[in-house]
Amino acid sequence: MKAAVITFPGSNCDRDLALALERAGADVTRVWHKDDALPEGTDLVGVPGGFSFGDYLRCGAIAARSPIAGAIRAHAGRGGHVLGVCNGFQVLTELGLLPGALMRNAGLTFICKDAPLTVASRDNAWLAAFSAGEEISFPVAHHDGNYQIDAEGLALEPIFAIA
Repeated sequence: MKAAVITFPGSNCDRDLALALERAGADVTRVWHKDDALPEGTDLVGVPGGFSFGDYLRCGAIAARSPIAGAIRAHAGRGGHVLGVCNGFQVLTELGLLPGALMRNAGLTFICKDAPLTVASRDNAWLAAFSAGEEISFPVAHHDGNYQIDAEGLALEPIFAIA
């Protein structure tokens, strides 16, 4: 598998994501936000955590307007895998790849804890190793992770991203 990990000014988990993908057996290429193309043959695009461009506007909003944004959209549009971790999830939402929106957490507080999730469907690359209905847990750490989606958006094809 060939993976591309995108780096924005303010990313602070790009090295960690690249290392994790390498340890999982991927051939990883690091891609700078000012690039306008992904490496030939990319199977997976990883958008890491951190504070892209300082998140001064809305988390991920400036990153979603970087030159590499069009290539990420095109990759997803071809059915390519895209993984957004932490701020990467926020970037993917701002790119329009995920329906819904992220709001500030209730009470405007930073949250750092394990979040329980129920596997609704295993019919995708991210959850194939789990059983439908299985309870799993992921660590979350965010200030803008209050994901909002309407019933119409929720009815779209199942996706999986770590917020």
